[in-house]
Amino acid sequence: MPGVDELFRATAPAPAAEEGDAGAAVAASGRVKHDEKMTVYVTAAELLAVEQARLKLRSELGRSVDRGRFVRAALAVALADLESRGTDSDVARRLSES
Repeated sequence: MPGVDELFRATAPAPAAEEGDAGAAVAASGRVKHDEKMTVYVTAAELLAVEQARLKLRSELGRSVDRGRFVRAALAVALADLESRGTDSDVARRLSES
């Protein structure tokens, strides 16, 4: 269950990425108000892995991270890797194997 700081946190609008600014396009947005929504279906094993990663971050780093923030950070990493390495990126390799 989320703590008080999670329930009553201040939010700011997500910064808009400037056209042609590659760094802004792949940066994780963090704890801001998000205007767009995307639904992603995952397997039970994938959801369990996300929850275990969240617990690991909390126990080893002292960082309490919700699922949305975790997924946005992972998405930013994948997009940055794709931008810098193209078809040699991990995400491109995984997609070509599936």
